[in-house]
Amino acid sequence: MSRAEDNDLVSRRLLCEAVCLGDRFDFKALHEHLMANYRCTLYRDVLGIELQSGHCFVFPYGVIVHWDIPEDLKKRLRNEFLPFVNQSTQPPATEIYSFSEGYSHFRITRDHIEIPSIQPMPMIAISHALAQSIKLGTFEEQALQTIRDTAHIPRALAETGRIELPRRETAKIRGKLFLTKSDIILKYDLLDTPEFFWEYPELDATYQIFANYLEIRSRTNVLSQRLETIRELFEMLADEQKHKHSSTLEWIIIWLIAVEIFIFLFNDFVFARH
Repeated sequence: MSRAEDNDLVSRRLLCEAVCLGDRFDFKALHEHLMANYRCTLYRDVLGIELQSGHCFVFPYGVIVHWDIPEDLKKRLRNEFLPFVNQSTQPPATEIYSFSEGYSHFRITRDHIEIPSIQPMPMIAISHALAQSIKLGTFEEQALQTIRDTAHIPRALAETGRIELPRRETAKIRGKLFLTKSDIILKYDLLDTPEFFWEYPELDATYQIFANYLEIRSRTNVLSQRLETIRELFEMLADEQKHKHSSTLEWIIIWLIAVEIFIFLFNDFVFARH
């Protein structure tokens, strides 16, 4: 290859797009559908689709990663995927990168991916990091939105010393906090190093380059802190509910005692008159 051809290859920028369509795919049914219509290869925790133009990698947790796929084909693929999505995300979360080949090693800088050549296996390694990043982004937004929606509660407690909410409303907020926390915790293993690299350890270094750039570990730690905030708020509401319940019981007991005393005094007064 001449220097001019080499420079032209390196400078040619293509698009890579990670899309989160929802909570998860019905992966078995989707796999069967795609195998019947496309040239596919099933790896551990990822399905690769080889197209006439570009590659697409599908992850069970509702994420697809497109490499150099025309816009009209991407839309067609998404429409095919949607019937197999559980709890679809509207609109779908999207992260776009550029990439080019012809480099001596793998690198990413300013959201531009540099690869030696277009080969499916290294692209799967990179796609794992991109897919985890966008899924982590949906977790981050879910946790942050929950904290925003309930920010008035600790503020009210700090200002007035109590939470002026009906018991039913408090229970609903507790339920929402619990669902957010448990929903993320149950999927937390998605943010670990994928088991794919147990079978292909030679690709782990490539994955780590991109996982480090996307700050998956540090973002996961921040997410853990947000989940801890949700847990503390959940416990605070639980304590407040217990306090309100105890206070209600105390007043019931006080009134019962007062009524009993009144009846006793009334009877005593009546008997004294006779």
